[in-house]
Amino acid sequence: MSSERTQTAEYTKLTKADLKNVRWRWYFLGEASWNYEKMQGLGYCFSMMPVLRKLYPNQDELREALRTHMQYFNTHQEFCELILGADCAMEEQDGVQVLPAVASLKAGLMGPLAGIGDTLYGVIANTIFFSIGSYLALEGNPIGVIAYFIWALVRTFIRGQFITLGYQQGTKIITTMSEKLGQLTAAASVLGITVVGALIASVVSANVSTVLTMGEVTMEVQAVLDQIMPKLIPVVLVAVLYWLLGKKGMTSFKAILLVLALGIVLGGTGILS
Repeated sequence: MSSERTQTAEYTKLTKADLKNVRWRWYFLGEASWNYEKMQGLGYCFSMMPVLRKLYPNQDELREALRTHMQYFNTHQEFCELILGADCAMEEQDGVQVLPAVASLKAGLMGPLAGIGDTLYGVIANTIFFSIGSYLALEGNPIGVIAYFIWALVRTFIRGQFITLGYQQGTKIITTMSEKLGQLTAAASVLGITVVGALIASVVSANVSTVLTMGEVTMEVQAVLDQIMPKLIPVVLVAVLYWLLGKKGMTSFKAILLVLALGIVLGGTGILS
């Protein structure tokens, strides 16, 4: 979509205040009406209402727009603002005639943007910042307590730019940024794996206390394992837990209980320390 818009008799220009109104409605209440039938559909429609009332003074057109935006919709909350911005630009320029294209835009983008957003924000960023914050807190560093809070502020600022970006670029934003977003996702994945791998060695503690004795010769099992690979037991423990979490019926809570039980039993018998 071109960023240039032609002024006509029926043309209504949206302002920055209109976009901010949509953005803050989505920020605070986009998920408030989530349900299994429409998921985010009602929240999306509610967020667009200030723009819809301005663009469609004709009640029949307004009803048609409401029906369009009340359809099923579900994507990542931050990246939805790109769709909201592009939607505002499309309806501002072409009015009610563009509603079928808007419906197609929403249906076509909610899946890919959900995948990108969930990966970047829901998994990688949360893993990195929670892990770093937890490690700093364990070391007694007060920054560890507020590390995720700092990230939350940065995240809020970043998402605040999405609706403006989507509005200014229209549908071009998806094609021009798709390759860069893919590269960013891949780089963030590598960073996340690196951070988690380092935390396994520095945070997870599990040592074999068993000492084998043959006559006057003693052998510490942990010393032998360290010669094979330092921190071998923590790595094996994390790998086993990761494998278990992929099994049907296994949850994080059950995994925590299992680790506690093993720790009590193996620690009580002197096998691990």
